[in-house]
Amino acid sequence: MADSNTASPPAPGAFAPLRQTVFAVLWTATVLGNIGSFMRDVASAWLVTDMSASPTAVALIQTAATLPVFLLAIPAGVLSDILDRRRFLIFVQVVLAAVSGALLLLSSTGALTVPYLIALTFVGGIGAALMGPTWQAIVPELVSRADLKGAVALNSLGINIARAIGPAAGGLILASFGAAATYGVDVVSYLFVVAALLWWKRPAAADSALAESFLGAFRAGLRYARASQELHVVLLRAVVFFAFASAVWALLPLVARQMLGGNASFYGVLLGAVGAGAIAGALVMPRLRARLDADGMLLLAALLTAGVMGALVFAPPKPLAVVLMLFLGLGWIIALTTLNSVAQSILPNWVRGRGLAVYLMVFNGAMAAGSLGWGLVAQAVGVPATLVAGAVGLALAGFAFHRVKLPKGEADLQASNHWPEPLLAEPVAHDRGPVMVQVEYRIRKEDRPAFIDAMKRLSHERRRDGAYAWGLQEHSQDGERIVEWFLLESWAEHMRQHHRVSQADADLQKEVMRFHQGPERPAVHHFLSL
Repeated sequence: MADSNTASPPAPGAFAPLRQTVFAVLWTATVLGNIGSFMRDVASAWLVTDMSASPTAVALIQTAATLPVFLLAIPAGVLSDILDRRRFLIFVQVVLAAVSGALLLLSSTGALTVPYLIALTFVGGIGAALMGPTWQAIVPELVSRADLKGAVALNSLGINIARAIGPAAGGLILASFGAAATYGVDVVSYLFVVAALLWWKRPAAADSALAESFLGAFRAGLRYARASQELHVVLLRAVVFFAFASAVWALLPLVARQMLGGNASFYGVLLGAVGAGAIAGALVMPRLRARLDADGMLLLAALLTAGVMGALVFAPPKPLAVVLMLFLGLGWIIALTTLNSVAQSILPNWVRGRGLAVYLMVFNGAMAAGSLGWGLVAQAVGVPATLVAGAVGLALAGFAFHRVKLPKGEADLQASNHWPEPLLAEPVAHDRGPVMVQVEYRIRKEDRPAFIDAMKRLSHERRRDGAYAWGLQEHSQDGERIVEWFLLESWAEHMRQHHRVSQADADLQKEVMRFHQGPERPAVHHFLSL
């Protein structure tokens, strides 16, 4: 028993990662860049209401911003794993600066139209899609392992600081100096990010004989996502929440202008209040987590968001609308943080970027489809009735899907490296395949049902780590001799599989081994295609 008088080491403070210079510089630059991005988004969302009174046109701006992430999230996750992340981020920042530069030029010359605005917003969405997984993937490179959770939390805080400052500042500049000035400030913000990335001297990645190609990494990511039942639950809960909650984001410019009688500056204040509410939410969430599990947190987020949508139907006074946006920000950060943290906790390191990319794809797909759908509904029945439908749907879905429990995320996903290297008669080319692996077990008949149940769970692990087919066969002359087989696309993929097996997977394999009755470990055979 541990000595109760022994003091455990203090946990790192919330701002401890900022003591590491590289993280502090990149974090600060990212906050500035995000402030500029929110200013650009406010200008674009407001300008489209000047150009068109159609709710569909307004909602299309939100769709154009989020659809690329739905379409490109997985390729972006793959690129973040196989390219130099620093150079890739610099390239994306230059593209985003060019988008805002084009918006500046068109708006200053009076040539900006709704099609141009939607098209450039779509290109900006492509940049955001390419950038998102890579920003998340570099965090472990910038801080120590002890500070990793704090760094992830600070990134979330930074986004919401930008959300609190950017929209309000963008609305003020838009109202005072016009759209061109707003887009110009955004261009300058990207220069800070590029300068910080150029300053960062990222160590060159070591060459690996098992490095993945784009298509191979893409297929491996899809196989993992298809086989991970825990990830499926997270994605389902995300789709349900964001499909309904997207109504308030798609229609908020019209709510501010038509229902509340506000101008561009007031719209910026509303969005700034959302960011302020999210910051406040980040501060109270530790207390909420002490009382609620992940499912309770997501239900709370749904009810808060639905309540705000329902209250906006009554066109409250402007000060009360700002207060409602604080609660919207609270509900939004609870949902985002809960779903993202669960997704992070169930993904092993080797596929985390691609797994998070799948999550981002689903999140933005739900937002894009939801925004367009709610815009069409508002076109037909009006904004107030649409908000009512969204609020009722979100509340009912929150209760209905509360029974679909989110995974706990408590498994040890560190690589176990317990598989022995295969014995080879001669070296095997890495691209040779397919490869069949056979594992022979001796199982007593009375143990067979429990063994098969354990093997079904093991099959998900085999598929997640690289197998594209799996099966279990019984010997026709010996009922206690059972062979497990699985197929991989190449020898290199099987060798990667060796390094992907986690401690949790090793525990599951030990459970399977309890049923094996042979004097030695099960025989393992590797077969190569001719």
